[in-house]
Amino acid sequence: MKVGYGRVSTDQQTLQSQQDALEQAGCDRIFIETASGARSDRPVLKEALEFMREGDTFVVVRLDRAARSVSHLISLLNDLDQRGISFHSINENIDTSSAGGRLVFNIFGSIAEFERDLIRERTQAGLVAARKRGRIGGRPKVMTDDKRDAAMKLLAAGTAAKDVATAIGVSLPTLYRHCTVN
Repeated sequence: MKVGYGRVSTDQQTLQSQQDALEQAGCDRIFIETASGARSDRPVLKEALEFMREGDTFVVVRLDRAARSVSHLISLLNDLDQRGISFHSINENIDTSSAGGRLVFNIFGSIAEFERDLIRERTQAGLVAARKRGRIGGRPKVMTDDKRDAAMKLLAAGTAAKDVATAIGVSLPTLYRHCTVN
């Protein structure tokens, strides 16, 4: 069975061209949704995916109708493949029921993995360069040496821990973590 899925982002857009293309592709059942592609919770897409069984084909007009990103598309196609469901994108002419379609899908997967590796390498190089300039990543320390010294003096003078924490601008747990409070 061919199961079609069409999606537009807003009510002002029309689904008619997608619906026509899905009908022309021979879809037996068509699921239609109005939802942003950026949303991860698309109930009609979820319904369509749950509806399909082994041997079915999931059909979309364009790749961006089904997935938010390349990594989401790869995840979706891997899930379909594990369930024995083919994928067909009409405009890109990708059909995973054929050897050529599976090749194109695997190329997409390799490109996405390559892109993730490049991002990771650039991030690591940036962190190394920042460390060489004396910059350290992460959240700035709330309890500085000056604040700790001031807190210790106030505590030694008998000021309540809660008042000391408020005076130096830290939380009570932070004060306890950095100062020995009796």
